[in-house]
Amino acid sequence: MKTFATWGLFLVLTACQAAPETAGRLPDLSADKLDGNVTLQQVQRGDAAETNAQGGRQRRYTFAPSPQPQIIVTAPSRGWDWSTRGELRVAVQNAMAWDVTLVVDIDGVNAGQHLHAVLALPAGPAQTVVVPLKAWTPRAEGMQAGPPMPMEIDGRRVLLATTVEGQLDTHAVRAVRLSMPAPQAAQTLLLGEMSVRPGDAVAQAAYTGIVDRWGQYTRGQWPEKIDSDQALRVAQAKAKRALDVANGQAAQVDIYGGRTDMASFKATGWFRSEKRDGRWWLVTPEGHAFFSLGMNAVVNDGGRSYVQGREFMFRDLPPASGDWAAFHGSSDTRQADATSRKGLGFDHGGWFDFYAANLYRLDGASWRSAWQARTLDRLKRWGFNTIGNWSDDALTKAHRMAYTRSINIDGVFGNVSSGYDYWGRMPDPYDPRFAAAAEKAAARATQDVANDPWLLGYFADNELAWAGQGGEGRWGLAIGTLKGEARSPAKQAFIAKLKAQYGDAIKLANAWGIQLTSWDVMAADGFEPPLPSERYPAIAADYSAWLRDYAQTYFRVVSEALHRHDSHHLFLGGRFAVHTPEAVDACARYCDVVSFNTYTDVPQHGFDENLLTTDKPILITEFHFGSKDRGPFGNGVASVYTEQQRGEAYARFVAAAASDPHIVGAHWFQYADEPVTGRLLDGENMHIGLVGITDIPFAGFVEAVREANAKASR
Repeated sequence: MKTFATWGLFLVLTACQAAPETAGRLPDLSADKLDGNVTLQQVQRGDAAETNAQGGRQRRYTFAPSPQPQIIVTAPSRGWDWSTRGELRVAVQNAMAWDVTLVVDIDGVNAGQHLHAVLALPAGPAQTVVVPLKAWTPRAEGMQAGPPMPMEIDGRRVLLATTVEGQLDTHAVRAVRLSMPAPQAAQTLLLGEMSVRPGDAVAQAAYTGIVDRWGQYTRGQWPEKIDSDQALRVAQAKAKRALDVANGQAAQVDIYGGRTDMASFKATGWFRSEKRDGRWWLVTPEGHAFFSLGMNAVVNDGGRSYVQGREFMFRDLPPASGDWAAFHGSSDTRQADATSRKGLGFDHGGWFDFYAANLYRLDGASWRSAWQARTLDRLKRWGFNTIGNWSDDALTKAHRMAYTRSINIDGVFGNVSSGYDYWGRMPDPYDPRFAAAAEKAAARATQDVANDPWLLGYFADNELAWAGQGGEGRWGLAIGTLKGEARSPAKQAFIAKLKAQYGDAIKLANAWGIQLTSWDVMAADGFEPPLPSERYPAIAADYSAWLRDYAQTYFRVVSEALHRHDSHHLFLGGRFAVHTPEAVDACARYCDVVSFNTYTDVPQHGFDENLLTTDKPILITEFHFGSKDRGPFGNGVASVYTEQQRGEAYARFVAAAASDPHIVGAHWFQYADEPVTGRLLDGENMHIGLVGITDIPFAGFVEAVREANAKASR
């Protein structure tokens, strides 16, 4: 994309009322008489045209309660040729006092040619809805969530469909449909002219100049937003004064944060777990009950976002020279087998670290040490007692808070697709090279910390793809194993177990209801395994047995490697994001704690405690609540509407965790907001932090967090 003058866009928007449409003129829905190519289905047209506050002509259309009320605009018999056009535009005003959902479908002449966009029309003034004539999402621009809509261009409201799905041969377009999805009551829109225009001027405008020099969204306003370096320093001084009067730690705690107001446990010199009177606890090295209130990703380099190739998005980007050179760099985060990177543009090249640059603006050359001291003070006073995963090593070495380590198993070994594969395919624990990689990873993770009493414990990897997607997702790993290549160690192990169970391939074929004349057919590349069914219960039984063996093999290999290097710290599990009963049970068998990443209103809605046939404590290792009212475009995996609701949601979640006898802690993700234009890893750009990209705390939310943590510690 290239930058452009906004007045030029204004001319394009206004000129469309008079310019001829050589590609086939679309109707003016405000006209006194509609063309014969417009069909109304469960839609009532108003008797008279109206003039809106901007001087535009429009007419009321009421969409009746029905499965899909719609307006269909049909092309002549041979269709429209829109090959020289880039955007569909519709003049519209929501006549209701609430947001209304408008669905825009563009149908091609040929089969399979169709574009689909869903827009939330806010109540208020008239606006122009713009739909790009191609599949398009914010991911193409390098971020997971796009700029909020509508936006204003020269005083005119424009609502761009930032996500358009499907594909369309624009040489042959058959129809445009405007609909609502099953309204429960009549909904009225005021509609005017429809047109198609060349180029992608509105799409360009949506992403141009959206980030200022401090990494903030330029078009939004919120209490913590700053407009100068001086304002940044003033805001930080105010936050420091607020911190000085905060008190988030209970008075009766040992040096690790364990509760001394309760009956003590046996002191072993290490963190451990113990169940007493029906409730699980973590126990500090000094022998006191410990509920882990943790913070993930406490780092000073999380503000990195790719800038190369999309410089037009950034205003006043500091140069890659002088003092600012230290905050420029380059990376390559492409990964073909990870669905988290699918369709993501701008995934390699030059980046700028907005968060670190702001820390430099605050504290100059000593910004790292100043940030470390300030951050530890904040976390302690806000009631946290644990530094969670992916955090700065300098914070853990300060020995002021318990911390965790991750055993990240990488290298060259086999893998299996479960059909989910968000971060990549599942490691193949049957491959001997996996055991060697686990050994190296355990040695690396335990180095210099195996004898540190402040270490809470270790995690194995993160959010592995234990299950697939959809209703049959539970069986994804078993199906993916049998679909794999003949050389796959996991596939060979699965077939070996089936051979031992059935002996003859014909017996398995009869039990599974499939055609299978020999084991060689199953062992070959491209075998298509059956889905479980009620008629053939042996399929589910055999898949379940395999999933259990797979998970037990994985956790056993990692557990043995860990304990060869560190025999006295906790093995905290695998941070499940998706899971099967078999995987959870295997984790409980080989780990000291079972960990879940759950983005739900309360932790109990993210997992089933009954899956743990082996009684083990549970640690919530990721949760958060985001909103859209503080800059970044994404509102979190678990979302609320406002900053105040974030605080309320946090308090509700932590209270539910602390009152559950199985749960021994909860770790928030993450410390600081993600960059507006997306983090390097996968373009994620959410407002989920306790501080913003400027390191200024969100005061109201932080106070709610502090109060909730204090209650959970009592």
